Amino acid sequence: MKKINYFIQYVLILILFSIFKILGIKLSIIISSSIFSLLGPIIKKNKISKQNLSYAFKNISNQSKENIIRSMWKNYGKIFAEYMFIKDFRLNPKFSKNIKLENNEILNEVKSKSEPVIFVSGHFNNFELMAMSIEKFGISLAAVYRPLNNYFLNPIMVNIRKKYICRNQIQKGISGTKNLLKSYKNGSSIAIMIDQRVSEGIQSDFFEKKALTTTIPAQFVKKFNCKIVPVYIERLENDDFKIKFNKPLIFNQDESIEKITLKLNQNLEKMILKNPDQWIWTHNRWR
Repeated sequence: MKKINYFIQYVLILILFSIFKILGIKLSIIISSSIFSLLGPIIKKNKISKQNLSYAFKNISNQSKENIIRSMWKNYGKIFAEYMFIKDFRLNPKFSKNIKLENNEILNEVKSKSEPVIFVSGHFNNFELMAMSIEKFGISLAAVYRPLNNYFLNPIMVNIRKKYICRNQIQKGISGTKNLLKSYKNGSSIAIMIDQRVSEGIQSDFFEKKALTTTIPAQFVKKFNCKIVPVYIERLENDDFKIKFNKPLIFNQDESIEKITLKLNQNLEKMILKNPDQWIWTHNRWR
């Protein structure tokens, strides 16, 4: 049954992407955000989103939850439509000018010193643009990704990511960590979303509730004494984007993996609280 559902999803998404390509990005974003706003509240993940919001906001009202989730689904729909135009974001100057980079001097320093760093972020709007912008800036990069559950769609998504987002895509997991080490030793920085639940992670406080969290950034700090650069992606008016590269975090070598991981979670919390409707709440991170 799961295979049939995945195939139906695959066919529907291909049809939508074909329609989006004909309509262009502006109209596609309007249609896709409307579809997600309509369907999102009636699926299981909406319930997960409400529960997650209760963890992050202890005294939030039901109406506030509804407002945040409604905006989240709208943003989610926009991200979905934008996948059809990832090639244009990468190659078309008309699209590229809508992505504003803040604190470029941090990227210039990474590039000029040729000292790899770990770029960390979360699933904000539009999270794929982080790795794309770093690589376009001329920095050698390896990006960690989680395969889609839908095995019909996953090859298409991996191909899109390798061609237009970041050429060096490394699948999360133990074998992927070995490839990350190899890439880092060869001079590549690493881009990783640290808000995703990982079975090989550790239990770390995230909004004061234990969540399985990746330790990859902390492991690299301990092994290589590298810098961690937090990145925040924000959707602006007219669906422009601002990607802010924050001041690098430098940790004491005596700090444990657990403490470093906790501090990174706390840094991520601050980003989420800035615009909670721009973070994807649907993932069951505290399961």
